[in-house]
Amino acid sequence: MHQLNTEINRMTHQLVREQERDGSWHYPFETGISTDCYMIILLRTLELDDEVLIKQLAERILSKQASNGSWKLFYDEGDGNLTATVEAYYALLYSGYFDKQDPQMQKIKHFILSKGGITKVHMFTKIMLAMTGQYRWPFFPVSVEFMLLPHSFPINLFDFSVYGRANIVPILILANYEFSKTTEQSPDLTDLFLRREERNRKERFFADERGVFNTIVDAINQGIDKLIGLPEHLHAMALKRAEQYMLERIEPDGTFYSYFSSTFLMIFALLARGYSSRDSLIMRAIQGLKSMICRIDGHIHCQYTTATVWNTALMSYALQEAGVPYTSDAIRKANQYLLSRQHVKYGDWVIHNPNAAPGGWGFSNINTINPDNDDTTASLRAIRTAAIEQADYREAWDRGIDWVISMQNNDGGWAAFEKNVDKKILNLLPVEGAKDLLTDPSTVDLTGRTLEFFGNDTQLNIHYSRIQRGVNWLLGSQNKDGSWIGRWGVYIYGTWAAVTGMLAVGISPLHPSVQKGLKWLCAIQNPDGGWGESSRSDIEKRYVPLKASTRTHTAWALDALISAENKATPEINRGIKFLIEHKEKDWTASYPKGRGMAGAFYIDYHCYEYVWPLLALAHYKKKFQ
Repeated sequence: MHQLNTEINRMTHQLVREQERDGSWHYPFETGISTDCYMIILLRTLELDDEVLIKQLAERILSKQASNGSWKLFYDEGDGNLTATVEAYYALLYSGYFDKQDPQMQKIKHFILSKGGITKVHMFTKIMLAMTGQYRWPFFPVSVEFMLLPHSFPINLFDFSVYGRANIVPILILANYEFSKTTEQSPDLTDLFLRREERNRKERFFADERGVFNTIVDAINQGIDKLIGLPEHLHAMALKRAEQYMLERIEPDGTFYSYFSSTFLMIFALLARGYSSRDSLIMRAIQGLKSMICRIDGHIHCQYTTATVWNTALMSYALQEAGVPYTSDAIRKANQYLLSRQHVKYGDWVIHNPNAAPGGWGFSNINTINPDNDDTTASLRAIRTAAIEQADYREAWDRGIDWVISMQNNDGGWAAFEKNVDKKILNLLPVEGAKDLLTDPSTVDLTGRTLEFFGNDTQLNIHYSRIQRGVNWLLGSQNKDGSWIGRWGVYIYGTWAAVTGMLAVGISPLHPSVQKGLKWLCAIQNPDGGWGESSRSDIEKRYVPLKASTRTHTAWALDALISAENKATPEINRGIKFLIEHKEKDWTASYPKGRGMAGAFYIDYHCYEYVWPLLALAHYKKKFQ
């Protein structure tokens, strides 16, 4: 008991000390080296020679290099990641501080060629290479006139996820012009092709052996053919609409939808449309990207976006669960910050949910039009107690609740950003990461987390039809071994979300599905009492142990077990002992616990090492001591 209280108090005091003056927490949202590479390439291509920043980014890229010359997306990713290594090689050469003949650069080149060369990189890296003159533009089968198809058409722009649209729209413009921009400093990457004939071959953007994509493209093109108007006029109109789509969704800081990738693509799309590289829109976009720069272990990192709202909502809730009163300065300031970040604008989500009013929260502090269900329920958890007594919080609470309820999908589950954006045929497209990129379906973690919020923080439970439908969706999504797979984490994360969600709304701990999930968690506990999961689970579509324990995975598994048991079991006590007494290895502390896109995009949320262990310890203390 003494050790438990000591650890809770230590973490609580540390988190309060690290709070910013505005009440938020600015823990980094770390996503590997890709954004650092792309920032160097962007600045050099636009001939914006910010030498200090370029050199700092190059130093960070080098600091992440493996001994064999490659770069990895996560620690146990075999001998290296080809796409990340090509991006690093290109960025380091373009920085101007490295030469191809350097032994270090030769080592990188050798790795790239040993893995099949530049033609084997991820599709979106090929687009970046084409935009900057290093790769021939692939044949893009969908014309920009796709922008003109009405919402009523069986496949239209708004059938794709908001994240998919944010990247697809500028690509439609760029592919139309086959835009390419080089400079006198542009490196020559032709030596990364294994064969000379590969350099000039115009490959297909998508390789589709099953013919599914051709079927979809034919349907789209048939719809385009039915558009009324002269072809030249329609083409110009479509390009203008694509441009307007981007311009109308620029955030106050200048970024397009607050994402690095979409802003990077938008800048090049605007250049393709004739904008000057010094246009104010482009300069503001670059400043917006620079504003997301953070410092990690002495190095500069370009974040993909910021996680400030997510960090703050989680921290406020965790501290309150640990016993910090909502009237304290730390919680009051945090909740006031959250109140200021609730969305008041309509975003694209209204296309599929036209009867709802704004009321959600987004992930980033710079996000004003793209709320999501997870950040909304996280923020509502944080302000719940304040909403009981204060009118402004009560109003925010009511708006948030209404918005989350309205976002339930027809299948009973909840997605991340939008409602009913889940046309199954799009998952069959031969696009790398299609399921993560192109659709926004109901997911286990979003559905479980939403149910957990309703069950623990409102009066809604299994007796309400909406809640029952959510539970039914979760029950139908369980794997045969008892686990569930999440969207923004993998199997431990998904199982934690599903179990805690169902129990919160009144499902019995003795329910067969719950018991099966608990047994699965107990079966994968490590000898040291902790839990750990490899990011390879995401790629192999099965649970892969990390062969080491992390505080985050341990906290998720523990929280699920604690929520189901009436007394502390040996598995729970061993897990608590791990959280209190064990220190992680350096690589496990920074190991990505979140996922963005299978095999391509993984996330190290720096707040996770604190917030989830604190919650697990606080819940253990509340329930058993």
